[in-house]
Amino acid sequence: MTEQIQSARVLSATDLTSQVRQLVVLPTGQPIGFKPGQWVSLKLPVGTRPPLNRAYSMAAPATASGELTLIFDRVTDGLGSGYLFQMKPGEDLALSGPFGNFVLPPAIDRELILVARYTGLVPIRCMLKELYGQRYRDPVLLIAVAPAEDELLFHQELLSLAVTQANFRYLPLVAANGEQQAVELTLPMLRPFLDRPTKVLPMLCGTKGFVRPLRSRFVEAGYDRKEVKIETYD
Repeated sequence: MTEQIQSARVLSATDLTSQVRQLVVLPTGQPIGFKPGQWVSLKLPVGTRPPLNRAYSMAAPATASGELTLIFDRVTDGLGSGYLFQMKPGEDLALSGPFGNFVLPPAIDRELILVARYTGLVPIRCMLKELYGQRYRDPVLLIAVAPAEDELLFHQELLSLAVTQANFRYLPLVAANGEQQAVELTLPMLRPFLDRPTKVLPMLCGTKGFVRPLRSRFVEAGYDRKEVKIETYD
């Protein structure tokens, strides 16, 4: 199937932290219908052989007017993030999609455990907004790991959600020393679920060095690999 590429207009550009930016874009061709957790491919006019393809998940559910909310961090010497960080409202970019299978199942029949490292929280935030927009009432645990306290994304929003939704628990963690420390801090939070006989629904998102060791622990605890949904972005 031919990839359907279309133009999108930047409606707004907002810095969420010193290292993370949000773009709200509006496709100018066909509306893009997507499930929370999916992503679009941006076609950026940079690099030695443009376009440079970069994948970014939607941070908010679909709207009637068709805007897409994209959030990304600044990568040192990164051509893609460097280009996107300088984009301004009114400018256009090319994209295609949606793509991806990191989505919630049609029916959730067990406790939902969401684990994200840094901008891996973006698709999970989209899922949470969809779930609680539909008045979801079953237990959800979110573990969000950031490289610094001031880089905890959506922190106030998630604290408010934990206050207003009795069955939603939010555990923010800070791991300033990289993936290994992030894994070491996260595993004790997961151990009660790994040790109990009743299975949960784990959904893990982040870099491979963060996600894969966590998935391995679930598999060691008796989960099939397919029972552990993952998304990696490196």
